[in-house]
Amino acid sequence: MTKGKLLTTPSRLLKLILPLTTLDKNTDRKDIEPLALLVHPQQPLSYLERLVQSELPMITGKDGKEKVPEVHFRAEDSAQDDMAKVAEEGNEEEEGSDEQMVDGKLVKLGKINKKEKKRLERQEGLRGGPGEGGVESYSGSGRETENAPNDRKFVRWSSSTEIGDFIRDAARGAEFAVEIEGASHEIRVGVPSFNDRTHYLRTRLRKTSKKLADYASVKKECDDLAHKSAQRLAMGGFGVLVGWWGGCYYFTFMTDYGWDTMEPITYLAGLSTIMLGYLWFLYHNREVSYRSALNLTVSRRQNTLYTARGFSLQKWEALIEEANALRKEIKNIADEYDVEWDEMQDEGSEVVHEALKQERKRKKGSEEDEEDEEEKKKGAKKDK
Repeated sequence: MTKGKLLTTPSRLLKLILPLTTLDKNTDRKDIEPLALLVHPQQPLSYLERLVQSELPMITGKDGKEKVPEVHFRAEDSAQDDMAKVAEEGNEEEEGSDEQMVDGKLVKLGKINKKEKKRLERQEGLRGGPGEGGVESYSGSGRETENAPNDRKFVRWSSSTEIGDFIRDAARGAEFAVEIEGASHEIRVGVPSFNDRTHYLRTRLRKTSKKLADYASVKKECDDLAHKSAQRLAMGGFGVLVGWWGGCYYFTFMTDYGWDTMEPITYLAGLSTIMLGYLWFLYHNREVSYRSALNLTVSRRQNTLYTARGFSLQKWEALIEEANALRKEIKNIADEYDVEWDEMQDEGSEVVHEALKQERKRKKGSEEDEEDEEEKKKGAKKDK
């Protein structure tokens, strides 16, 4: 083992494997027993430094006394290209010609010197383009970086830096270096890419999405049947209202009863409707409206169909919550690495994607409602 490795774990910790030694007297580097360290991305580099120092033997300092060897972490410097090309920009030879034949006509063209050309080429790799800040974007490739230059310039990072931030910035290159005082060579460690950091998370998301896809087909079938049943019941209620209207019309204008007899009947019927609506409110603790009645009918029919089909609503909600939590964590890592993550590829199907999206909207709406209620309570307290 000649290089170190930085791996991810299912527990979302980082596993650092180092071929650790201070005085390298081995002819074969494979004889060195590697050391594995578990660290959390939010811990500082000083914590990792102490872990490494605890495994190292004491060395003799310049004053002849034994001391713990210092450990430094270095990663690629993103500004090295600018420093390396300063000397090349002294020559401002111009390229192109003043005049050129275009469609049979002599057209004057501008000149671009080498300095300007190289400046524009460098800015092509910057986010936002020329004149828009020129912030360098993270590749997120890490160890998957292709054609990485061998003459990369490394800079030392402060020990107060969080390990996650250090790894995120080091992902521009293929590796970072661990420099140990007294060691003959520094230890190069492969940097995990975005795919490495999210491997277990995306695997769990795919498994959860697969379970959701199996549940989604059953749920969709039950929901469609429940809505159709509610629609039929609503149409039946409309038929009853039409029949009531027709009966009142018939007995009022087509018989000898007349309005004198039908007026108290319609009055008592309206009063009975109000009493039944109030009884509905007391029993169901819901406001009396057509929408609440429809929702209650759909909900009861859904529960009946879910029980008949063996569908567990609690398990469905738990899977939805778990999938959204995994998606949020992967999304945060994608933002850190500044890469575009195709969530549809890991969520598996459009049905699962829409189900997760609806749950996020519902949760967001409920949180906004709670915030509005809190603001109203605060306003009422201030008024008092």
